[in-house]
Amino acid sequence: MTSKFTELAIDCADPHGLARFWCAVLGYEVQDQEDEIVTIGSPTVPEGRNRRGPVPPTLTFARVPEGKTAKNRLHIDVNPTDREQHDEVARLLDLGARHVDVGQGQQSWVVLADPEGNEFCVLADRCP
Repeated sequence: MTSKFTELAIDCADPHGLARFWCAVLGYEVQDQEDEIVTIGSPTVPEGRNRRGPVPPTLTFARVPEGKTAKNRLHIDVNPTDREQHDEVARLLDLGARHVDVGQGQQSWVVLADPEGNEFCVLADRCP
């Protein structure tokens, strides 16, 4: 028996704001929320973690007092589903993302940061 990747926990200053941003990026919806914690996930998987096989992981945003001070050691990669990379990057910038340089040089992916500075990559391949 193996483990299943079901959730990614992200420390942040504004769980509700960051949840709104990532819901818009991923097409997720809020699944649970309290004052200090918000969990979002795919609306297409009602059985969630009880389902056999791969499950889209939920993202849980938890308020913490300290701010982001260094490059992420772990980050999210996203693939456009219905548009080209440059169009998806433009959409994400409109949502509040910003370009960042983490020393990536010229690559096929684009590095952005969410509203709290967490880096993520927009890959070039489309995944419908």
